[in-house]
Amino acid sequence: MPDHVLPEMPAEVKKSWHQILYVQVLIAIVLGAVVGWLFPQFATNEWVKAMGDGFIKLIKMVIAPIIFCTVVSGIAHIDDAKKVGRVGVKALAYFEIVSTFALAIGLIIGNLVGPGHGFQGHADAAAVAKYVAPDKQIKSVDFVLHIIPDSVVGAFANGDVLQVLLFSILFGFALMMLGEKGKPVRTLVDDVAQGVFGVIGIVMKAAPIGAFGAMAYTIGKFGPQALGNLAGLIATFYVTAALFVFVVLGTIAKIAGFSIVRFLAYIKDELLVVLGTSSSESALPQLMAKLERAGCSKPVVGLVVPTGYSFNLDGTNIYMTLATLFIAQALGFDLSFQQQITILVVAMLTSKGASGVTGAGFVTLAATLAVVDPRLVPGMAIVLGIDKFMSECRALTNLVGNGVATVVVAWWEGELDREKLDAALHPVTVEATTAIGEVSPAE
Repeated sequence: MPDHVLPEMPAEVKKSWHQILYVQVLIAIVLGAVVGWLFPQFATNEWVKAMGDGFIKLIKMVIAPIIFCTVVSGIAHIDDAKKVGRVGVKALAYFEIVSTFALAIGLIIGNLVGPGHGFQGHADAAAVAKYVAPDKQIKSVDFVLHIIPDSVVGAFANGDVLQVLLFSILFGFALMMLGEKGKPVRTLVDDVAQGVFGVIGIVMKAAPIGAFGAMAYTIGKFGPQALGNLAGLIATFYVTAALFVFVVLGTIAKIAGFSIVRFLAYIKDELLVVLGTSSSESALPQLMAKLERAGCSKPVVGLVVPTGYSFNLDGTNIYMTLATLFIAQALGFDLSFQQQITILVVAMLTSKGASGVTGAGFVTLAATLAVVDPRLVPGMAIVLGIDKFMSECRALTNLVGNGVATVVVAWWEGELDREKLDAALHPVTVEATTAIGEVSPAE
């Protein structure tokens, strides 16, 4: 997609520090935390909560059209249909391998640290009843059928990423097969994409307001003391996620030829938006735009990122294995090696079946616990109170995982522009080199 499609991301070097988005969001998060702590009654006002909820709704409003335009345009501009299938297979293979690592590291850390041992508390089955109701159970056949929308309009109206993705892929292939006859429609889709990204540019200006409202409400409602005896689990989860990002994803990034630290610095705006809103979806459009700027081809970005939001949930995977072990330890259950392997297998499936479901983290956890040992399900009440704090880490890890996956698949497919990637991850170095190059001829 041409650079002029992405008006929301002008060069940061030309801005004053207070005009930079991530600085504004960071300040808003700190102010929100202070207001929530000092003025909890004000912070829990419905209008404060609406700031965060409203911003997320604004972003979700354009996710479906962005996925449609990006995927359709990416596929329709490819002459070889085999290439699309090749990218999809490579992406799914990558997702499965890395997801297994995420699940395994959660189990390993959970066994080594044992955050649930010695926990004093009780479980209230009624508190989690809505997450384990029969209609909330995730079955493989239902998941597959759910991907097929009852109507195309319904898929867009409900904002179901998988359903929109399915229709977008089919529509893209249809335009590809039309050849020159489909050119006017391809042009129209590209033009619509420019308009949609323009909307994102406007919406992102409200990111600091959304981050302030979400953080103020969270701290005001739960308070610092809400962490209580469960602080150990939260700390363990954050450390485990950090290990996964810097060790597992860092190693993968190094093999692909880029630095994970540089990459995190490059997407810092998106990370802070996710931190403030606890939703990885809030940064999806911006992430796709930045990955294209970093040299990943449009087809790869259009296929890998939306698919990854349903099939590559690294943070959710770590959460499920770690939370399952914590609950078992807290309730005094000693899970056998076979049961822990069952957690890996079941979680691999359930983590992909909750896309777009309200309370997805708890839905997948309930499905996993029910298979491993039904007696563990009521223990979900133990972690119910801190799920909000853990959801932020899940969202951050998911975002980073999908960003790295896109770069790796683009590199694997030979669709990665190294010069653009280096320019994006090493802006100062590139600017200095350019300046030297401009001066030399004059001399």
